[in-house]
Amino acid sequence: MSAYRRILAAVDGSAAANRGLREAIRLAKAEGAGLVILHVVNEFHAYALAENGGYVASLHGELRRAGEGIADKARALARRSGVEAKSVLREMFGGSVAAQIVREAKKQRSDLIVLGTHGRRGVRRLVLGSDAEGVVRSAPVPVLLVRE
Repeated sequence: MSAYRRILAAVDGSAAANRGLREAIRLAKAEGAGLVILHVVNEFHAYALAENGGYVASLHGELRRAGEGIADKARALARRSGVEAKSVLREMFGGSVAAQIVREAKKQRSDLIVLGTHGRRGVRRLVLGSDAEGVVRSAPVPVLLVRE
């Protein structure tokens, strides 16, 4: 019996996330596990940058389309590697991306979360925050961090 039945990989289009995705695909293939690919669109960024309502609507649509593209590319990579994957796009306004990842892992009944990480330390991590650290602290299942 395999150790993992369903793996959740969070992607954002970055090199670090793509490296994490490749590891999640490798594990899913080796374990015969299902793969769920998650992309979170944080709409707060559209409002933070916007000057008027029309611009907000435009940015919202662009963020959503970009997120769909990231999820589609990730799913296509999995398929080319021989792993069927389900992609999920979640939209949120502000809040914690880490909390959204953990919620989705619970919803999908994942037994492993895989994240790419930049491995920042010190002041850079404090200033930029760390979604990976937030997931590790609150996930009910093992978390595999893959460094860029």
